[in-house]
Amino acid sequence: MDVNERIKAVLAEHPIVLFMKGTPQFPMCGFSSRAAQALKEAGAEVHAVNVLADPEVRAALPHYANWPTFPQLFIQGELIGGCDIVEDLKASGELARMVLDVSGASQA
Repeated sequence: MDVNERIKAVLAEHPIVLFMKGTPQFPMCGFSSRAAQALKEAGAEVHAVNVLADPEVRAALPHYANWPTFPQLFIQGELIGGCDIVEDLKASGELARMVLDVSGASQA
């Protein structure tokens, strides 16, 4: 399976995916840490992908998503954005609503 197929498979399998440097428990950059924390505070069940542990994904994802930096948040397969966007969504209350929409949809 090529790397783009692997990315698609992860996005299809998990409603909320954060491609980040490190893990939510041990983030390896401040931006990844802030995005993971915002998602945690919004009550999200996140599937995190450590791009430092998978150089193929780290190299391919910026082209796949047309987003140059990490972290990258996807909800229901759609790119939401990076750290600043995640934090803005959290501050506005929109992130919690998005997470609730996904949780409700996956339980229905």
